[in-house]
Amino acid sequence: MEVPVSTHTEHPISLAAPSGIDRAAHHRLDEAWLAAAWSHPTTRVFVVSGGQVLIDDTPDGGTGIVMTPAFEAPVTETHRYFLGTDDEGVRYFALQKDSLPGRMDQSARPAGLREAGLLLSERDAGLMVHAVALENWQRMHRFCSRCGERTVVAAAGHIRRCPGCGAEHYPRTDPAVIMLVTDEHDRALLGRQVHWPEGRFSTLAGFVEPGESIEQSVVREVWEEAGIRVGEVEYVASQPWPFPYSLMLGFTARATTTEITVDGEEIQEARWFSREDLRAAFESGEMVPPSGISIAARLVERWYGEPLPRPVA
Repeated sequence: MEVPVSTHTEHPISLAAPSGIDRAAHHRLDEAWLAAAWSHPTTRVFVVSGGQVLIDDTPDGGTGIVMTPAFEAPVTETHRYFLGTDDEGVRYFALQKDSLPGRMDQSARPAGLREAGLLLSERDAGLMVHAVALENWQRMHRFCSRCGERTVVAAAGHIRRCPGCGAEHYPRTDPAVIMLVTDEHDRALLGRQVHWPEGRFSTLAGFVEPGESIEQSVVREVWEEAGIRVGEVEYVASQPWPFPYSLMLGFTARATTTEITVDGEEIQEARWFSREDLRAAFESGEMVPPSGISIAARLVERWYGEPLPRPVA
């Protein structure tokens, strides 16, 4: 059986492709402009709740976020977030609510990013990532970290202000590195986290610690999780990952040692895979591929040379 040879083919990274949306941040503090944008007949609004939105089938056979004109949108006084404008001048807003509205028809359904990200257009995926990230931050940062006073929403959802001490708080993003490590034989190092089911393997990953560069973080995480030393580190691409508010920074790294010693706390098992090994494991069902929405799958595919094989039914 022919096994692909990596040509480092570039595949688009889910949730990272250009969305065609101008975030138009200069309008966030312009209350008159925001009010006019909200009342414009072409403005489109959708609800985000608990990381989910309503999605529905579209006439062209695709899937889109269920959006309504502003005058049909649910009422909310404060949690209305301006997301930007498209090339045709349409303004987009998200409303944060405690629950999604009732289904608008038989096909509309709630979905989180892991499902919807694989189905939505680049525009809708970009809007959903932005909205979910803001919702996560808003829900988890309601009080001032300086004085403990309850904060209020400002800048169309992109600032929380403290009425007590005057502090302004901005959405946080936690940088995390995710890396495909290869050795001198061009084998790939994949690991299984402790809480994952048997057979699920993916690239190693971890958060950047205070005072270290992202390259240093790659070296440290690979050593801590798998006991492998790496030398050359090369940046590939990034992916917003609002679970709850991370930015995944994707790398490749070249191992200088090959003896694996897992930490047992984060990584339960790690193995070196040739392309032949990986194809056989996936096709037999012994291994489960990384999530198709994740940058992990793109990093592995970039090394593998083509889309990952799936189990044979």
